[in-house]
Parts: sequence; C-alpha cells; structure tokens
Amino acid sequence: MNFSAWSIRNPIAPVLAFVLLMVVGWQSFNALPITRFPNIDVPLVAVSVAQSGAAPTEMEAQVTKEIEDAVAGITGVKNITSSISDGVSTTAVEFRMEVPTEKAVQDVKDAIDRIRGSLPGQIEAPIVSRIEVEGQAIMSFAIAAPDKTLEELSWYVDDTIKRALQGKAGVGRIDRYGGADREILIALDPLRLDSFGLSATGVNAQLRQANINLGSGRGALGAREQTIRTLGDAGSVAALEDTMIAAGNGRHVRLGDLGTITDTYEELRSQARFNGEQVVTFSVFRAKGASEVSVARVVEETLDGLRQAHPDVQILPVDDTVFYTYGNYEAALHTLLEGALLSVIVVLLFLRNWRATLITALALPLSAVPTFFIMDLLDFSLNLVSFLAITLATGILVDDAIVEIENIARHIRMGKTPYRAAIEAADEIGLAVIATTFTIVAVFVPVSFMPGIPGQYFRQFGLTVAIAVLFSLMVARLITPMLAAYFMRDKDAMHEEAEDGTVMRLYLGLVRHTLKWRYFTLMGALGVLAVSVFFMVQIPGSFLPPEDVSRIPISVELPPGTALSETNRVTSEIETRLSKINGVEGVFVLSGSSPTGDLDVRRASITVILKRLDHSLLRRSTEILARVPILGYAVPTLAPNGRVRPQASIEKEVFAQIADIPDIRAFKLNDRGQRDISFSILSSNPEALTEAISRLEKALRGDPLLANVSSTGALPRPEVQITPRADQAARLGITTRQISETIRVATIGDVDAALAKVSLDGRQIPVRVRVEGDLKTDINRLGALKIATATGQTVPLSAVADITMGEGAASISRLNRERIATIGANLPEGVVLGTATARFKELAEAVELPPSVRISEAGDSEVQTELFASFINAMILGLLLVLTVLILLFKSVIQPFTILFSLPLAIGGVAAALILTNSAVSMPVLIGILMLMGIVTKNAILLVDFAIEMMSQGMPRIDAMMEAGHKRARPIVMTSIAMSAGMLPSALGVGEGGAFRAPMATAVIGGIIVSTVLSLVVVPSFFLIMDDLSRLISRLFKNMIGEKEAEPIPPTADALGQMLHTAQREIDTLNDRLHRLENAQTKTPPLVLNPKLHVAE
Repeated sequence: MNFSAWSIRNPIAPVLAFVLLMVVGWQSFNALPITRFPNIDVPLVAVSVAQSGAAPTEMEAQVTKEIEDAVAGITGVKNITSSISDGVSTTAVEFRMEVPTEKAVQDVKDAIDRIRGSLPGQIEAPIVSRIEVEGQAIMSFAIAAPDKTLEELSWYVDDTIKRALQGKAGVGRIDRYGGADREILIALDPLRLDSFGLSATGVNAQLRQANINLGSGRGALGAREQTIRTLGDAGSVAALEDTMIAAGNGRHVRLGDLGTITDTYEELRSQARFNGEQVVTFSVFRAKGASEVSVARVVEETLDGLRQAHPDVQILPVDDTVFYTYGNYEAALHTLLEGALLSVIVVLLFLRNWRATLITALALPLSAVPTFFIMDLLDFSLNLVSFLAITLATGILVDDAIVEIENIARHIRMGKTPYRAAIEAADEIGLAVIATTFTIVAVFVPVSFMPGIPGQYFRQFGLTVAIAVLFSLMVARLITPMLAAYFMRDKDAMHEEAEDGTVMRLYLGLVRHTLKWRYFTLMGALGVLAVSVFFMVQIPGSFLPPEDVSRIPISVELPPGTALSETNRVTSEIETRLSKINGVEGVFVLSGSSPTGDLDVRRASITVILKRLDHSLLRRSTEILARVPILGYAVPTLAPNGRVRPQASIEKEVFAQIADIPDIRAFKLNDRGQRDISFSILSSNPEALTEAISRLEKALRGDPLLANVSSTGALPRPEVQITPRADQAARLGITTRQISETIRVATIGDVDAALAKVSLDGRQIPVRVRVEGDLKTDINRLGALKIATATGQTVPLSAVADITMGEGAASISRLNRERIATIGANLPEGVVLGTATARFKELAEAVELPPSVRISEAGDSEVQTELFASFINAMILGLLLVLTVLILLFKSVIQPFTILFSLPLAIGGVAAALILTNSAVSMPVLIGILMLMGIVTKNAILLVDFAIEMMSQGMPRIDAMMEAGHKRARPIVMTSIAMSAGMLPSALGVGEGGAFRAPMATAVIGGIIVSTVLSLVVVPSFFLIMDDLSRLISRLFKNMIGEKEAEPIPPTADALGQMLHTAQREIDTLNDRLHRLENAQTKTPPLVLNPKLHVAE
C-alpha cells in the first residue's frame, strides 16, 4: 500500500494523528524525570551484621564466612563481595541481570534465616537490604548553631529535618554524618567496684533488668478490665542515680555512689568539618525513578520553611550534584535547538526556497516530540545518555525529509504539478527511505540489549534513537509528501540551473574513470582502509571521557592504629592547604569514613568543591578562535563568568600541596567512587597477599603514566591480644566469653542492642556503662580489671590471662570467598585509561608473585573490557540484521553486500577526528560509530536503490550508476552537511556534560565527511564489482539452478486507465447496436411462417 499517496488524498487523518502525538509528547516531556544517568537496575543485595567491639579477624571467621557459604548456593549468584572492619561485616551479593531484584532479596533473607543459629549470639540482627546502584546523594547540607551542642544539632537533623523531608515527593532517604547520638554515660570507679565486689558487667546487667517498663498481663478489678504494667524506667538522670544495685550478701549501693552519671553523647567515631568549622551534615537521596531536579526543588522549599521557623539554626549547602544534572539538561536542550537550527540553515542554503525548507524543518519537532511519549511509557528519564540519543538523532530526523523534499522538487522540475510530483516522487523514493530507516533501527536495537552494566546505559540510548527514527519515517512517508503536495508551488523548484555545475561535472568525470578502473578503485579503497585501521588501533581506549564536575573527591588513609584525634589533625592541615588554591570554593572533611562509606577512624573523605566552570558558547568560541594563527590576535578577551582554570590543573596542584605530608595515602576518586585504574589482587593466603601487594607497589610507584599508586585492604595494625590461661580459668569457672564481655563493657560499653534505655524528652536514650580512667591506655590497669569467678569472688584479669601486644588485620576485603586487596592509581593529566592500563599490566607482569596470588581487572578497566566485548558482539548482530533487512527489501543477496562493504569507509574520518582533538575511544565515541553505520548505509542505499531502479527500466548498468550519482549526490551531500552542522554545537563541548558529548560529535563529523566523499566515489565501483560477481555466479551455476519464469508485468496506472477506457467504449458500442436492433424489430410486422410437417416413414 502506498501510504504517501493515501496521506496526500486523505490529509485530515495523518494531521490529526500527529497533532495528538505532539500533545501527548509534550505532556510526557514535562513529566519525564531529569536525572544525570539512566536508572540502573542491577540485582544487588547487602547483608550487614554488627557486633560491637569485634575485630575484623573474628568477624571474618565467625560471621562473614558463614554468610558467604550460605548465599553462595543461591541460584543466579554472580559475585560475592565482603568488607569487614571493626564490629561490622557487610556482604554484597551480585546476581545475574536476569534475576528479579525482589526475588534476589527474598532468597538472601531465606538463606540468612537458615544459618541464624550458627552465628554468634552477641551480634545484632542481620540486615538484608537492596543496594540502589544509582543511589548517590544529590545534595548535602551542613547544620550549625552557636548555642546548640553537637548532640542537639544531631537531634535537630534526626527529628526536625528528617520529619520535614521524608514523605515529600521523590525524596528517598536522609543520611546524617558527623554528629553524635545522645546517651547517658555511667563511668564506674574501679576502686568502689572492688570495694563492693562488683564488676561493670554485673552493674550493666542489673540496670538492663531493672530499668525497663514491661507489660504484666491483665486485671479485672471491679466491673472493668485493666492492663497491668510494671514500671521500672527511671525517667530522669537523678532517678537513675538513686537506682539501687545489689552487691551480694544482702548488701546494696546507690548507682550514683559507684561513679559519675552524665547526660552526654556517644563517643565520637567520626567528625565533619566544612571550611574549618565542625558541623553536622546530612545528605539527601532521591527515590528510584524520581527527578533529581524536582527533588532538589522540593528540598530547597522545605528547608527555606525550616530556616524561617528556626532562624537560630544555619542550614548551609555543602555539595550539590543537581546543578550538573540540570546544567546538562539545559545544555542538551540548547545543543539540540542550535543543531536543529544549523541543519535547517543548511537545507535553506541548498534548496533556496522557504516553503521546502519549512516543510523539511517541521520533521524535527514532529519526530522528536512524540518520542518523549514512548520514552515515558518505557520509564526512561531525561539524562545524559537519552539526551545524547535525541541530539544525535537530530541529523537523521531531518535526513528523510530532505531526501523526500529534494526528490519531489526534482519531479516538479520535470514539469509535473506539485500534487502529482509528491505522489510519484514519494512512491519512487519510498523503498530507499524505508531501507535506511530499518537499517538504522537494526543497528541500534541489538545494542539496547547488551548484557551487564554497559547494557543498562545503552538500553535507553539505542531504543530512543530507534523510536525517533521510526517517527521520522512516519513523518517522511505521511506528512512531508502531503505538505509538499498542498503547499509547494511550481516556482519552488525552478531555481536549478539548466546545466550541471563545475563540481558536478568534475564529480561525474571522476566516477566515470573509477567505474572504468573499478578494480583499481577497489584496491585503493582497501589501501585507505588499511591506513585508517592502522591509525585507529593506535588510539588508546577509555570508559568515559574526563569531565569537569566542579568537585574533587579525595580519600585519605593514615597508618593502622591512628586515633580519630590524629586523623582530625592531619585533615585540618590538608584542609588549610587546599583552601588557598585558586579555584577552590570550599572544603568538606568527613573524618572516620572513606568516600565509599567504609567506617574507620584512620580514614577520611575530603571533598574539594570548586567554583562553577564558565563553559558558555561564547567562552568556548573565543577559546577556539584564539588558537587560530593571526586571527587569534583580533579575538577580544572576555571577562570570566565563573572559573576558567580547568579541573585537571587544580587536581594536579591539590596533590602537589599534600605530597609532603608524612604517613598518609591520598588519592582521588571519580564520580563512581572508584580509582581511575583499579586491579584486584586475590589469594587464599593472607601472608602471600600482603607480600604481593608490597612487591607490586614497589614496581608501580614512580612510573610517569601512573599517579598516586596505593593499595587498600592489606595493612596490619597493632592490637592488644588477651590469651586466657586455660587451666587457671577453668579452675575458677571463668570462660573466654566472660573475659571478652567484661573487657568490652569496661572499655567501650555493652553492644548497642543490649544497653539499658531511659525515657527522656519523649525518646529512648541508651545508658552506657563503662569503667572510668585510663583503662584503654594503660595495659597494667587493664590487667588489674576484676573478673567474677564462679563463686562470686573477683580476681584480676592478669591472674587468668596473658596480655601481649601483637598485630592483626585493620580491615578485610573478600571476593568470592577469597581474601582480596585492591591496588590502584590515578591518571596523570593527559593520560587516558587505555594507555595507563596497558602500562599497569606490563609492569605487573614483570613482578614475581607468590603462586597463590592472581590479578584481575576491576573498576573502570573491567567495565571497559566488558563494554568493548559486548559492543563488538552487538555490532556483529546489528550488521547481520542490517544485511537481513537489505536482502528482504532489495530481494537480492549480492547487492546488499555493496552497502555493507561501504561501512569501513568511515573509519579513517573517525581516526583523524580523534587524533586531531586528542580524544580516546570511549563510550561516546562508540555511540558515534554506531550512528555512522546508519549514515554510511543510508548514503549507499540511496545510490544502489536508484541504480537498480534505472536498470530495471532497461538502462545499461554503467549509465544507471552514473545517473544514480548524478541524481543522488545532491541529497547525500545535503543530508551529510546538515548532520555535521547539527553535531557542531555538541563538538564544541558547551555546557555541563559537554565533555561527554564532544568526542561523540567530533567522531561523527569526521566520519561523515570522509565516508560521504568515499561513498560517492567508491560505492559505484563496488556496485559494478558485485554485479560482475553476480553474473559470474549465474554463469557458474546456470546448469544447476533452473531459470525463474518472468512474472507478467502489471500495467501502469496510465495504461490500465487507457485499457478501461477502451473497454468501456466497446461496451457502449455494443449496447448501441443492441438497442438499434431491438428498435428495428418493434417497427417491422411480424413474419408468419407456415411450416410443413414431414412424417418419417
């Protein structure tokens, strides 16, 4: 069915359909969430177990290994990663992508429930939760008030701010950092404890049993039923001091007489500072599927209300990633509009007619806006990747309309009316337009279903491009011909010269020579391809291009055993140095935690917040023009509207400033919380793992391609080791568990779940019992700590146990039930991931490692390897689908290979563009290569389709190919220039996310320029060579394969109309004769016959 002709004859239906699509598309555009990256749905489940005071070694043996063994047998588990620090074990279970996240969470919960009895009794209940991959904080704020304590500020965050924000649309969770929870501290005097024969453990146990309110059944006094409650809660610190503690032998003592009771806050294990002042901070996380911009707007409105209600509390913004997300959104929209405008200008310059240009320009909104409706149905978001797809599709969206309108104009120049020209031109070009569209769809759809994390990114990209291209096809087949039929005039196509111009004559002469020497042309093309591939493989690879996000996350690590006070001192010095650097706006320090959330007092997370970068279009244009010789002197100097210094330069100075600070490891993390280069070192032998890390660090440090080489997870720390003397402990009835509990309660208090609680100010405040003094700093005092025997007497700890100094693991990391350490490095300025990774592997291979140690890629290197492998597989599948589509559309097996063989022609342009701009082969470049596959096939399809059409009408093949070049060169050049113009704003790297779009745009522009020139010259020769091959195959197999009978050629519409007219005239003539005969019979008297009968004898 000719849809274009139907649309021209019935214009109301398609117009109404696209009006509805525009309305719902615009509504969807306004409703789509705005995020930085696509929502990544990876089935990741975390199992967290806490045991106060437990060392990493005990946690690994008693908790982590049990959990790993339990979850390892679950169907679909891909990787098991564990991180163990003081008192906390966290195991992350990664499932294969096809496993539903809800099922993964439930399976892990069931597995943990089955082994609950095998875990130590002192642990808190295991917490099984889903890990949100995109769950980075979008906003962070600092709370400060001169008249409030640290605990009061923390409670203000927990009670007032969390209550105000939670439940708001799009707000996921609120996390507090750097504060402290309120608690009642009971510091017991060891001498008084000894005088009453008490221990801290016994006092804590009595408090836990006495200071509590309990339900005690029901009563029925009188005619009513009552609930019976036992009220033991002290209710105040004064009442708690009066609590009587049984001392044995009928004695008792006031709790206040055993020590001091203070209403204070818990021991600080972390501390937050912003620009040198101690603060309490909180971070806002968005809910899954919510818009970052909408959430930020809601949060700001809510906090403004809190500022007015509580003017004594300052709420200061610390960190904000939403500005980058919204900046990328605005920059993508501007780039899209600027690219569309440039494309329309190119069309106007070629067509030189406002009506034809307007009809072509309408294809952009009519194709792009309905795409948002389908994106909304698929739960996509407006993010860096989907906007890249829309921007990239801009050139393609106008391509089909250009081809249609140019062909219609050519038919008008043949003397046809616009109405008839639109019908016949659309019918003539229909197959080529459909073929180009479905080849582009065939390229991008396989990429949308790549496995792993890269597939999650490419899914939105590939499907968005495919949807937009399909809408472009609908516009080109339904709207563009209809508008041309009714709005174009005869004069709109009369601007073309009677004779070909100089460029066209030169081109046709070149094609004529290449067709004559087509096999030499083929050899030349292969030579160009070889040179292109040679330079292409020299370009290093990378996962993502470096971006200027106006923030530098730094991880700082001090030696094992460092106290929080020393960590604060060192980070204060770092903060002072960094705040003086040009371009730095603020410094946020969180001591006691790494940027990835690992809790350890010797670690710190430092976020250097930079001033916003000035990367406006005017700034970028002047920077480029200033590099042009001679012209650069005339370019005026602009006043900066923000930071001009690049982030890479600031990063270099940051690490130069802190390089001389002793005994620290400091390195930068990227936006994904990882080192630029990261490798995992695995072994089942901890000693071999430590030795391997030491050798690798020594070999890697000092190489110019690797910066800040350091490792994590393999450093020992000093520890106090208490070994019970079994015979003496058994004789006195003292167990190892009893010794451990006594020491734990005396030094840090009981586990949080076992602490007594007091109801104060409407909330439950924990009561922590400890022994006062320098117990933790004096090993002799620790040895004098009294342990209760089986008879109720007490003996010093040194009487039943040996106390020595030793060392143990500071933290433990495990991967798939093996010990793992990570060694990583940062990229120096100007060095890309592929180059540094290759150097890393080269140096690592030269190091002799213990036999049980092996090295595997991690972080961006691992994802990059997975990306390239998946991309190659998807590209091969895409090529097969393209070949299938072309064979079905052209009904030929040989000629579609002409189109496929033209694909490598773009490699040289891509390589040249990347080398000139000093860009690596990253994910955006791969996206651009995908787009080039569609563009190159489009150019070849236009040539091949026209040549086949001309040959079917009896034209010799060389003349048909020459005519194809003559008639199709103009639309091919026009669409290529329009596509390049549409990519130009992206290539400038303007706005937030510009560094992500620029490599893709430069690769596309370079590939388009080279492939267009080579396609117009080489494809005609390829066509004839494949036709020669087709004829050769026919001669070779003509005796084996029967000839196909020629199908009767259906008459054309004009011939069929003439036949019907002739048949009607003959029918009318016969009717006239019959009518005359009937009239003649009515006028003549009837003839009477007298027949005679003859009887047979």
